Amino acid sequence: MFVDSHCHLSFPELHARVDAIRAAMAAARVDRALVICTTLEEFDTVHALALRYDNFWASAGVHPDNEGVREPTLDDLLALAARPKVVAIGETGLDYYRLHGRNVADMAWQRERFRMHIRAARASGKPLVIHTRSASDDTLAILREEGGDAAGGVFHCFTETEAVARAALEMGFCVSFSGIVTFRNAADLRAVARMVPDDRLLIETDSPYLAPVPHRGKVNDPSLVPHVAACLAAERGVGVEHVARVTSANFERLFGLQPLPEDA
Repeated sequence: MFVDSHCHLSFPELHARVDAIRAAMAAARVDRALVICTTLEEFDTVHALALRYDNFWASAGVHPDNEGVREPTLDDLLALAARPKVVAIGETGLDYYRLHGRNVADMAWQRERFRMHIRAARASGKPLVIHTRSASDDTLAILREEGGDAAGGVFHCFTETEAVARAALEMGFCVSFSGIVTFRNAADLRAVARMVPDDRLLIETDSPYLAPVPHRGKVNDPSLVPHVAACLAAERGVGVEHVARVTSANFERLFGLQPLPEDA
């Protein structure tokens, strides 16, 4: 019924508990999950989860915040994208939230890394998983310059303005909401969630972070994504089954997956 379009099951908080998490997912009717890669060093662990479990898939990429890690080349990303059950390029994008005494001009390395991912997405035919924080103008500009609309993808864990959401939608991207949308102080984000069309909407946990209300402050996992769906359903004036159905269909279409038999 539900899909978690973005989680980090390779992270230590979750990896040792994958079997228990899968049982909780089944009880919560969470059928599938995309396990996101954040470094090349992490890829083998991420990919092993996708190969081991028939309802997990993987991405390949290096998160913009990660420094002191192996820098991806185009050949690196294309080789990983060709592996079985790798369905996306990323998590990639820009993050200027923590500059650590630097300025935006100093983040040229991050912008070049982002461009590399966009080129890999276009060459591989795999969609992008976009992270943007305090950097939306540059994120959108680089996507336009590199033809990111040709690759498509998703702006994950969306926390930006309605104007940014509309710009992403105009380029053909989906917009995904996490547990943040359930937080008391997220009224502006809920307004954005109301305007995203059904056919561009995704849900996620970004676990182990950002557990939704009523679990805020706890370790998050994919079994909690129905709380995100319930919040969106209430805001959009539809049933939670409708949100589950459209977000699952969008997940399948974006990542090139077959519908489950009960969704066909």
